[in-house]
Amino acid sequence: MAKKNVHVVPRGKNWAVVGAGNEKATAVTNTQAEAIKIAKPIAKNQQSELVVHGTDGKIREKNSYGPDSFPPKG
Repeated sequence: MAKKNVHVVPRGKNWAVVGAGNEKATAVTNTQAEAIKIAKPIAKNQQSELVVHGTDGKIREKNSYGPDSFPPKG
């Protein structure tokens, strides 16, 4: 089974932690920092990637917590 990436995304005036492909948020917080604090251990536990989006919704940062291929693809 493929690992689901964990996304931190803007949701109105708040920030949401959402698993890839999920509509329902795992958590909704007041700040992006709070959302990242919640999302990071989830991504580590699932050995997946943490994808942090900016206020414009575009990807701002990615952190991989799973086994990476070496050398990297691409």
